[in-house]
Amino acid sequence: MPQFKKLTPNLIVSSVERSLAFYVDVLGFARGMTVPDGPPFVFASATSGPVEIFFNDTAAALKEHPDWTGKVKPSAGGSMFIELEGAGAAVDALHDRIKSKVRVVMPLTTQWYGMREFAIEDPDGFVITFAARAQ
Repeated sequence: MPQFKKLTPNLIVSSVERSLAFYVDVLGFARGMTVPDGPPFVFASATSGPVEIFFNDTAAALKEHPDWTGKVKPSAGGSMFIELEGAGAAVDALHDRIKSKVRVVMPLTTQWYGMREFAIEDPDGFVITFAARAQ
């Protein structure tokens, strides 16, 4: 069996520039690679430690993969679960820092399975749950 090394969400978005700005300016990711070097971008990435997220322009993705037409659109009900370093206080601090800048779709809560979590929606409707062990 293969040993998988990394999973990178590859999001189809309506505006690469808007998505990159949201993940960098609001969530605190670092700007990664962009294609081309300046806007308008057809691709970009954002990173935070081992977490990397790709953003692909919808029109460019459909041009490269015409078989996706009618099947792929921004969000399409996608979601991500991102675990933070540290205990539940790290989730509380992130929540407090961004709650006025985002649409919170699941309030800050401690789950029965021991995780402190909240969820937001990004500009294309992708749901991101941020979590850490509650202790």
